[in-house]
Amino acid sequence: MKIIIVGCGRFGSELASRLSKAGNDLVVIDNTALAFHNLPEGFRGRTVEIDALSQDILFRAGIKQAEALAVVTNSDILNAAVSHIARNVFGIKNVVARNYDPANRSMFETFGEQIISSTSWGIQRVVDMICQPEIKAVMTTGNGEIDLYEIRIPEAWNEKILNDLIRSCECLIVSLTRAGHASLPSVSTRLAEGDILHISATSAGIQSIRNRLESTKGG
Repeated sequence: MKIIIVGCGRFGSELASRLSKAGNDLVVIDNTALAFHNLPEGFRGRTVEIDALSQDILFRAGIKQAEALAVVTNSDILNAAVSHIARNVFGIKNVVARNYDPANRSMFETFGEQIISSTSWGIQRVVDMICQPEIKAVMTTGNGEIDLYEIRIPEAWNEKILNDLIRSCECLIVSLTRAGHASLPSVSTRLAEGDILHISATSAGIQSIRNRLESTKGG
């Protein structure tokens, strides 16, 4: 796949490294040559030292042949502008923009851009790991608005009804695994200690489940 990456800081260089190892054809753009020192030794993609906020520069970088573009600089304004140009001027359908400062997220939403916020996502994962380690996020969508969670059923919930645990309109049952066998349980299924429950939930939905598990601890 032919991919253009705009921004070669720690985020962009790691992204370039992984995409390069997967065999993609890369062009990496940054406005300073020193940034390319972040790339791994032996990197085989093309590097372009120039300001990306220009249709002409993107054209020269090969955007007409690109199948995807990632804009991952530390400037939300630049990221939003370049991704907007890529989609609406050059017709690149697969465009992802980095949201560096969560306070600027509404700007990206106004443009309708596909964004990833490493800050928001990372903070949510730390909250999850600290607040209740028996609940693990195993897959995320968007920036953590909806995640797939794995929950190990504790002793206090043995023989209780599944619906008592997931009593929220903001979560959906995915599967229940017992003794190595996965099934699609109903809301009336009785839980057993050690069951592995997978659900998809919003942050409000998983917080509701956390509260229910917390309320049964110690008795």
